[in-house]
Amino acid sequence: AAARRDLPVHVGQIASWDSFYADDPTLLTQLAAYGVLAVEMETAALYTLAARRGARALSICTVSDHLVSGEQTTALDRERTFAQMTELALDTVAGAVDTG
Repeated sequence: AAARRDLPVHVGQIASWDSFYADDPTLLTQLAAYGVLAVEMETAALYTLAARRGARALSICTVSDHLVSGEQTTALDRERTFAQMTELALDTVAGAVDTG
């Protein structure tokens, strides 16, 4: 689905925890050294609920802020990339329904 829309995709590990900021400022650098692509707050709960219910789950994330460098996307870029992520998610769900 992403290839059809010519969207960049990075597949890999993400860290998920229940706070917005890490208590240890070196943690993000350490995670990057281990190949972790991003951090976020929702995926762990999503996968836990899916496992408990016997459901399939997938996390599709859009990067908006670089927590190490401080770089941020503009409001316009966020709107555009979040819309693309939503369209990709809908395409993915539609494909999963079609293929069972």
